Amino acid sequence: MGDEAMFQTCIRCVSRFIVVVVLAMLAGAGAAFAQDLRTDDSPEQTPAVSSGVPRVNPGLLMEPQLLTNAIDAAFERFEESVTPGDGLYLELSNMITGSGWVSVGPGYRRQVFNRNAFVDVSAAVSWRLYNMVQGRFEMPELANRHVSVGTQVMWQNQTQVNYFGLGSTSSDANKSQYQMQSVDFVGYASVRPVTSLTIGGEYGYLRRPEIMSPGGTFKPTLPTTVEQFPNDPGVGISFQPSYLHGEASITSDTRDHRSHPTIGGLYRAALTTFSDRSTGTFTFRQYEAEAAQFVPVTEDRGWVLALHGWMVASDASSGHDVPFYLLPSLGGNNTLRAYSDYRFHDRNLVVVNAESRWALFTHMDAAIFADAGNVAARIEDLNLRKTSYGAGVRLHTDRMTFARLDVAYGAEGWRVVFRTTDPLRLARLTRRVAAAPFVP
Repeated sequence: MGDEAMFQTCIRCVSRFIVVVVLAMLAGAGAAFAQDLRTDDSPEQTPAVSSGVPRVNPGLLMEPQLLTNAIDAAFERFEESVTPGDGLYLELSNMITGSGWVSVGPGYRRQVFNRNAFVDVSAAVSWRLYNMVQGRFEMPELANRHVSVGTQVMWQNQTQVNYFGLGSTSSDANKSQYQMQSVDFVGYASVRPVTSLTIGGEYGYLRRPEIMSPGGTFKPTLPTTVEQFPNDPGVGISFQPSYLHGEASITSDTRDHRSHPTIGGLYRAALTTFSDRSTGTFTFRQYEAEAAQFVPVTEDRGWVLALHGWMVASDASSGHDVPFYLLPSLGGNNTLRAYSDYRFHDRNLVVVNAESRWALFTHMDAAIFADAGNVAARIEDLNLRKTSYGAGVRLHTDRMTFARLDVAYGAEGWRVVFRTTDPLRLARLTRRVAAAPFVP
């Protein structure tokens, strides 16, 4: 057999293997096909960065028809159900990192006031029995689509949140878990002077979170956080305080698509405040700076570099502290992929991510990536010594990533990540209620 024939045979074998893997992923995805089209997102506007190239690159290899048919059939069935109009829909968002690879529940939306506002209620349960119930009223297109205002209330039950203790030297062997239940009421508003720029603000009341022993499904045999770390801030107290919380932010977003970006950038700065309404002990501020840039290396966007950086700094005056569940945390699916979710906690964090993505087929990208970051008690002690490296594949349509499989390696070994979102999806951009616990 000649070299060219052998090469073609190898390509066919690899393609068939990939199709088998992809179909296995699709078979388990079910309602997760559209998990990344968040129902709390506003509709995508015409991107600030555009060109005449097709939005879906044909890829390096001809896509097997079996894969194309499977993806087309899946989205013909599921995609409309998560783009809510009036009536019932599937709620597939509003769950935090660690809840499991899919969540699902019923939702209902109704436009009111001559279609200038909407009411939205939904509930969902996740793979690990995280629960959520929320109600929202929003006027999203005031002042000729330049202003939106709204209010939301949400109850959450997060059954298995990881905590390893304070600092970058915390040990994986000391892993603990806790369950948190909370109710948050929030009002919010945003102004868009131009399509790509949003100035936002919100203010809310987080009623006393309850910290309990972990529950849910697939629960590992681990000590509770209260048992393992009784002296960490907020762990040993008999009840948690209620908080007034607020955020002011400014965001520039020129990505062509939120969930499958191939060009453009995202730049964001935010100030978040928490005011302890019980003892005043846990009153503090957090400052965030974040940037992501997507650089097409080839004109057809078949090769894209994805770059991301995020920094969070906490500021608590003398006599005040940050409770363990609101400390910036690092590790998991979207930050350091070789480490467990919520692996490191401290007052400050920094992380950078770099990915090189190639269009393998029309609906599949291959990627290699590197993550680096750390946490520290002082900003000046931050560094990039915690690292992970790996490779993966992403399944997508022209505007949405609906499955990814990453294999990552770091100082604590190998980790396999399967999720229904792009790693740089940044759900915090649309989350209105307080991020309790702090979600990396």
